[in-house]
Amino acid sequence: MNRFDFIAPRNISEAVAAAAEPGSAYLAAGTNLLDLMKIGVSRPVRLIDITRLPGLDRIEWQPDGGVRIGAMVRNSDLAYDPRFARTFPAVAEALLSGASAQLRNAATVGGNLMQRTRCAYFQDTASACNRRVPGSGCDALHGENRLHAVVGWSEHCIATHPSDFCVPLAALDAVVEVEGPQGKREIPLEDFHRLPGETPEQETALAPAELIVALRLPAEATRFAANARYLKLRERTSYAFAVVSAAAALEINDGVISHARQAMAHTRGGSLAGRGRADARGLHKGSRDRARGRKTLGRQCLQDRTGAPHRRAGADPCSRGDAGGHACPPRLSLLNNAGSEPCRLMHHPRMPATAPTPVSR
Repeated sequence: MNRFDFIAPRNISEAVAAAAEPGSAYLAAGTNLLDLMKIGVSRPVRLIDITRLPGLDRIEWQPDGGVRIGAMVRNSDLAYDPRFARTFPAVAEALLSGASAQLRNAATVGGNLMQRTRCAYFQDTASACNRRVPGSGCDALHGENRLHAVVGWSEHCIATHPSDFCVPLAALDAVVEVEGPQGKREIPLEDFHRLPGETPEQETALAPAELIVALRLPAEATRFAANARYLKLRERTSYAFAVVSAAAALEINDGVISHARQAMAHTRGGSLAGRGRADARGLHKGSRDRARGRKTLGRQCLQDRTGAPHRRAGADPCSRGDAGGHACPPRLSLLNNAGSEPCRLMHHPRMPATAPTPVSR
């Protein structure tokens, strides 16, 4: 690990000013950044500690029913908040499907959005990786890439974003609040993570020195509280990143679907589910046909799909399962909170109605 300066600002303005210096990086829980520093992938010369900045660790319910979540709120605190879990069950379920209990007790909301890809070639400094060293190439294109992108990739990068949390956020129109040298602004979560294109090293829509201060879920997203799920298909039931995942939410009135949202992830290069989010208005609004509606949503999520020659022949985690362990289609049975259909890969079970008390830190 390289030597670095440690800066402890007293407020957001001081933090932004400090981060404007070249080679700076914000430090929250550090569950991803410190690992990358230890293996030489990330080499900041200044770490800006934001853990003590006032006002970033709050869950604030808005008068209209929406919620504002501070960037320093811990993943476990948010997932086990009773009101939040009732109102946004798919988001709470996604949080609990990620990492381990110990990491969830440390990791933060803002840090979850900013985590880096887990592509093995990105984390191996001896491998060519355009995301780590622009212009060096992409060894993953012709290497071990079963967990890499099926859509949204480019010849420069086929890595995916690893977050579970961001998948339902994209489906529910979450907004990221940031503050930087030019002041405050908002970025729709759907646009926050960039596709790799020709510049895979530019992973987010953040400008230099901008800091995530909060995340908002709008009041409109509460309409899906009764019928929302997050499904994660992976090779083991804990501490594993997804092969493919999906969040789906329905508003049902008198047995008829009036609105629906779906987002798919871990199949899309660079960004995750944002640009794959589907809105059922005009597609199957008023539909009673569960199977047809489910397939329609899935097709819209993959409507911009292009071929993936870097994937092994027949390997398609979005649409089929096979003996090699590829994911079955994320078939979410949301009516009456029914469970998901059987799949060959294991997934996180539905969160209990009464969340257990989190482990004390």
